[in-house]
Amino acid sequence: MSAARVKPPGPRVKPPERRGNDPISASVLGHQPEALLAFMKLYGRLWSHGILDQSSKEMARIRSARTIDCGF
Repeated sequence: MSAARVKPPGPRVKPPERRGNDPISASVLGHQPEALLAFMKLYGRLWSHGILDQSSKEMARIRSARTIDCGF
């Protein structure tokens, strides 16, 4: 009689919880809460402060996304 092969269970990874309408918290970055918080602070500061107007920032964001073929 041969022994049955038992596959050991893999590591349990809990997916990040989605918080409200924030898609980033449910993304890969959501697995690192400290990094997510730092990113959100940086991104918020980028859009709420600075010398450039909002439309120039948006055009730079879109151009950058198109350059790297970003799906979002």
